[in-house]
Formats: sequence, structure tokens, C-alpha cells
Amino acid sequence: MERGLMWLPLLAAFFWLAWSGWNEYQKVEAYRRWASQFERAKYDIYAVLGQKGSALTWGKPTRQEPADMETFSLKDVKFVRLLVDDKPVDMETPPRKGGVVALEFLLAESATPVRIPFTEIPLAAEWGKYLQKELQAKG
Repeated sequence: MERGLMWLPLLAAFFWLAWSGWNEYQKVEAYRRWASQFERAKYDIYAVLGQKGSALTWGKPTRQEPADMETFSLKDVKFVRLLVDDKPVDMETPPRKGGVVALEFLLAESATPVRIPFTEIPLAAEWGKYLQKELQAKG
């Protein structure tokens, strides 16, 4: 009996890991279906982002489909900047390490900037550079 009780926490951890893996798989599958409508898209645990023409759509990944969706046009963006630990950094030479990473978009009609979170600095920098080129080409 004591041996059975010793294995119980390990069994509980196994079931929790299996559930977590299934949950994440469901999110990725929902993202895959959602992303098929975009020319360019990204997924990470913090946010999904899709671009179709000059429209950027982003939201939070869930098992059914992304939630809290917001859309804005690149035509309305004044500038894009990369934030690491809530401080602007150069996209050409981003830091290797940092805490909170986001791309910040300042829109012409809004005083409140739009912040799209990222898990990785290099991925955010690549998206930022790409979107800056898009802004320059359209502007």
C-alpha cells in the first residue's frame, strides 16, 4: 500500500503532462485552421498574428479558435518598434536576452499603442523589420 501511495503523485504528474500536451496540440490545430486565410502568420503561447494585405489581425490562442481578436491596417500605423522589458531596442541589433518582448504599433487615430506580445526576441525583430519595410513601401 505504501508503494502505491508513493507512485500516486507521479501518476498525477503524468496525467497533468498528458492533458497539457493535448491542450497545446488543440491550440496549434486551431491556429493552423485560422492561419490558412493569411499570407503570413505566427503562433506562440502569447499571441497569434496574421497578415493579409495591409491588414494585421492578432489575438490569443485558444483550443477552439483565437480569441480577443483585433484588426488594424498598416496604412494607419505611424511607426513600429520592438520593446524588450518595456524599453525600445534596435531591431537590427536586438539583445540576445530579455523578459517581456512585444512589437508596438502607434496608430494615427489612437493615442494608445497596440502591443503584440512575442516569446522570442529574434522572431519579434524579424516581424518588426518585415513590417517596417511594408510601411516604407506603402508610405
